[in-house]
Amino acid sequence: MNRLVVVSNRVAVTPDAKTRAGGLAVALQDALRKHGGVWFGWSGKVVPQTTAEPTITKDGAITYATVDLSRKNSAEYYNGFANRSLWPLFHYRLDLTAFSKQTYSGYLRVNTMFAEKLLPLLKAGDLIWVHDYHLIPLGEELRKKGVTQPMGFFLHTPFPAMEIFTALPSHYALVGALCSYDVVGFQTENDLRAFLDYIVHEAGGSILGDHLIRAFGRTVRVEVFPIGIDTEDFVKSAKQAAGSESTKRLRDRVGKRLWLIGVDRLDYSKGLVERFHSFERLLETRPEYRGKVTLLQIAPPSRSEVPEYREIRRNLETEAGHINGRFADFDWTPIHYLNRSFKRQNLAGFFRVSRIGLVTPLRDGMNFVAKEYVAAQDAHDPGVLVLSRFAGAARELDAALLVNPFDYDAVADAMAKGIEMPLDERRERWAAMMVKLRANTLSTWRDSFLKALGEGPY
Repeated sequence: MNRLVVVSNRVAVTPDAKTRAGGLAVALQDALRKHGGVWFGWSGKVVPQTTAEPTITKDGAITYATVDLSRKNSAEYYNGFANRSLWPLFHYRLDLTAFSKQTYSGYLRVNTMFAEKLLPLLKAGDLIWVHDYHLIPLGEELRKKGVTQPMGFFLHTPFPAMEIFTALPSHYALVGALCSYDVVGFQTENDLRAFLDYIVHEAGGSILGDHLIRAFGRTVRVEVFPIGIDTEDFVKSAKQAAGSESTKRLRDRVGKRLWLIGVDRLDYSKGLVERFHSFERLLETRPEYRGKVTLLQIAPPSRSEVPEYREIRRNLETEAGHINGRFADFDWTPIHYLNRSFKRQNLAGFFRVSRIGLVTPLRDGMNFVAKEYVAAQDAHDPGVLVLSRFAGAARELDAALLVNPFDYDAVADAMAKGIEMPLDERRERWAAMMVKLRANTLSTWRDSFLKALGEGPY
């Protein structure tokens, strides 16, 4: 394969091997190390003025190129259009979507600037792989500057239904920009179907078959590439974590009680308030579980500069306090709500000792936590995954207990079913999901996308 150029909003991976935290970053780093290449993007730093030239760091065959953003660029591109317009809209939250010409202008400005700074780093024959909603216009900007190398784009979030997407004033321009890429990848068939619906009925394009479309004067390959996890690595981590100090402390705390666990970034798309309501409904309608089950909810804060994220944090704290005040006893607290992050191996241990994994987003592109919970289980005594039908992972993990997170009674019923589920059924459901996880790993996802990009519609 030719040299690979990865472009993402953040370049969080450093050359220090000790920072290998797992997940997407490691998969991309491995591909770059294998084939040689560049990883370009924002450093995550906000400075008085955007840096004139990228900061270059080399580690063997990999060149890391990062740009610091000015306060204005960060506010308009990242906190503004990306996270107050595209993120809520792509997650079907029109009520939280802010439309602003100023932030859209900043979004385009930063994408143009990224294209200008990336251009000198490119070589003939490079494969360029751009990631996620922050950088939709980047391919079009590179094409304007004469870039002819193969370019692919992968959307990690959902792609919304046409009726939702067309509420965005810049919807037509963004889809036109997407069609500047040679390959566009989506998480699920639902996302691809929504995109094709737009291409045919709004953009006046056509579906050619064999994963090809024709729109905006270009032929583009569009395909589903469901992202996986490094399954065997997570299985290994969970086994090792079973004997760790943090897991022992949790196991000792569990005693004869059963634990339900949720691990989510603090975000309104994750359905956390609704999850608390469902757990409250479980305790209301099934008093026999009081004192016997506990919900451990881990929710590290994110995007605290955005008002909607400060509001969700306040709401969760209020709900946790309300439920604990209503049901707690002197020796039992129904909800343990932790607003901080934990190391990946600690989470693997927590998953392993929890009877129920609660993954109930209102909308999600894929959701790694659902897959990691399953991979962390003890094959002899596995727990039960309660999974939102609106998570991309539900397309693969159909042996989970699939729920509508807006239906509190149904989610409470699923929790109860998981708590009471016989061992044989738990093993059968777990085994069926592990087949899917082992067949579609993070490496499989990466390699299949790069294969498609290499083949392209050329």
